[in-house]
Amino acid sequence: MNDVRQITKDQAYDTVAPGDFAAMMDTTRYGQRSGAFDKIISATHDHFWDPLDVRYIDFSEPFDLANEMILSPDMVPELRLPCFEALSEKDKVRFANETARWFLSSILHGEQGALNLSASLCHILRDPGAQEYAANQAREEARHVTAFARYVKARWGKPLPVGTTLSGLLSEMVHAQEVYKKIVGMQLLVEGLAMGTFASLYNHSRDPLLVKLCQLAMTDEAFHHKFGKIWADRTIPKLAQDERDLIEDWAASCFQTLLFNLVNPEQKQALYAQFGLDWKQVQAEMLEAVTDADRREQMKDATNVFRVLVKTLLKAGIITSRTKAFYAVYVDMDELHDEDDRMVGDDIAEQGIEFLKTVNFAKKSPLQVTAAE
Repeated sequence: MNDVRQITKDQAYDTVAPGDFAAMMDTTRYGQRSGAFDKIISATHDHFWDPLDVRYIDFSEPFDLANEMILSPDMVPELRLPCFEALSEKDKVRFANETARWFLSSILHGEQGALNLSASLCHILRDPGAQEYAANQAREEARHVTAFARYVKARWGKPLPVGTTLSGLLSEMVHAQEVYKKIVGMQLLVEGLAMGTFASLYNHSRDPLLVKLCQLAMTDEAFHHKFGKIWADRTIPKLAQDERDLIEDWAASCFQTLLFNLVNPEQKQALYAQFGLDWKQVQAEMLEAVTDADRREQMKDATNVFRVLVKTLLKAGIITSRTKAFYAVYVDMDELHDEDDRMVGDDIAEQGIEFLKTVNFAKKSPLQVTAAE
């Protein structure tokens, strides 16, 4: 990792080269464990859940895909476009549910990216406490992969392929040698995106199974975001100007990519083709229907995923006067600045943890104890 620019301002985030396993067996390293992550590590048992155990979630719960929309129509903007008016009501329901399939498939791919990135951090974080946290997160992301794969299978059989924008961004983060890209990209940007997405689905999905799944995932994601916030608190104030500019510009570039491409019609070409629609026509109508003013209005909603991303970056100190104007096109930055540090979904996650405690700490029956043994 000597040929890349590492920006390490706190020993808790010190790293070694990915293949330097010998450094992990350095006897002095074992006794230099930071306590920065102890609290979120210790809380792991509070938000444990098992997607294979029906006490937590039952993927056999039915849903009438032929007649009911999984998502609220407000979450499917194409339904308001002229080229969709000719579709029958049945096809509109089918399109909305295929959109949900595309949406949930993207979440599944994102969780796989988070799993691989967390595992990659285990190979490079020198601090035993940071490494233990990364290992915990890898475990939690693995159960998200299992859970969302089971949900997609229950509703549609198989997921859709990953879009080029999401694939490219996740691949860049997973393969990045710069630790700041992994942490800012995954722990702040992608986890912020996840919290906003799960909060939106929790509030607007018509499928009780998906609502429950999102709440369970949020009980983990809230802690993953905190790992990135600890990095920001310990790193951002100590940056030299050129280092701050480097991180700030990279984050702004990622945000722009997500804002304009994540749900771009070009990413859903195969989906439109199923309904005899030309993605270029959909894109043209979308560009006419959705302006910057519309985006700004949408971002007044606290659960809007892009508003959550901007707040995440702002509260982490990654947005300064250099880039504030870029984000201000879409979000009231002064309003965000005046809000407290609580993120959208924190209340939902806390309610989920209370449910998990009733399951995790319930008295085990003799049968359960025998099975566990």
